[in-house]
Amino acid sequence: MAKKQKQEDAPAGSPAWMATFSDLMNLLLCFFVLLFSMSTVDAQKFEEVAASFSQTFSVFTAGALSIGDGLLISNGVSQLNELDDYINSTGKSEEADDMSSVGADGTELEEAQVLAEVEAMKMEKSEEMAELVEEAIAEAGMEDMIEMDFTSQYVQLTLNGSLLFDSGSAKLSANATAVMDQVGIILERYGESVIEIEGHTDSVPFVGGAYASNNELSSARALAVFYYLIDHTNLDPSLLKHSGRGEYCPIADNSTPEGRALNRRVEIKIYNSLSDY
Repeated sequence: MAKKQKQEDAPAGSPAWMATFSDLMNLLLCFFVLLFSMSTVDAQKFEEVAASFSQTFSVFTAGALSIGDGLLISNGVSQLNELDDYINSTGKSEEADDMSSVGADGTELEEAQVLAEVEAMKMEKSEEMAELVEEAIAEAGMEDMIEMDFTSQYVQLTLNGSLLFDSGSAKLSANATAVMDQVGIILERYGESVIEIEGHTDSVPFVGGAYASNNELSSARALAVFYYLIDHTNLDPSLLKHSGRGEYCPIADNSTPEGRALNRRVEIKIYNSLSDY
C-alpha cells in the first residue's frame, strides 16, 4: 500500500495576485475620482475666465448658449446655466461694461487723433501750394485781378466776372486773355489733382438774351473757361471739371451793386494730392 503524501500548508498571507489586483483597483478608483472632479466645474473661476475672454476677444459670444444647453456638453456642467445671475450679483458684469466703454472711448479718441493729423497734413499741403501760387500771381502783377484762398482740400482762385465776360455774355472778352493765360500757367505748374471750375452769378433775374436763367449763364461761363484751358494749356481734360452754380452761392449782399459785382465771378479750385475729392 502506497504511502500517502503529506499535504503542504498554504503560504501565509494573501495570494500574490491580490496585490496586483488591489493596485489596479486603486488606480481605477483614482482615475474615476479624477473624472468626477473634472466634471464638477468651479462656477466662479470658470465664469471669470469666460467673461475675461468674452470682453477682450469676444471668443465666447457666439458659443455662449452651447456651454449651458449644448448637446456636446456633459451633464457635469449643467449648473453653469445659473452663472449669469451669480456673476451679476458679484458686480463682475458692471466692471466688464465699464472696461468695454473705456475701450470704446479710447478707440474713438485714437480715430479722432488720426483724423486730426490727416487734416493737418492736408492743410499743410494746401498752404505750401498757396504760397507758390501767391508768388506766381505777384510776379505777374495780377494781385488785383486774381484773389486767392485755400482750405485743407484746395487752393481757390477767384476771378471777377467783369474781367472775363461782358454783361449777359458767356464769351471771354479780349481783356480776359492775359488773365486766363496766367491762370493756365499756374494750373500747369501747381495742379496736382482735380481742378474744378465754377461759374457764379448775382440774383438779378436773367431776362432776354441767349440764356434762359442765371443757371444756364453760369454754366456757359464755366464751360467757356474750361474750353480755353483745354485749347491753351497741356492740362489733362479728365482732371478738369466745370459746373454752373447760378445765384445760389453768394459771397456778398445781392441788394447792393457792389455786392452783385462780387457775386458775378468764376472760381477755380486746385485740389491738392491729399484731398478727399
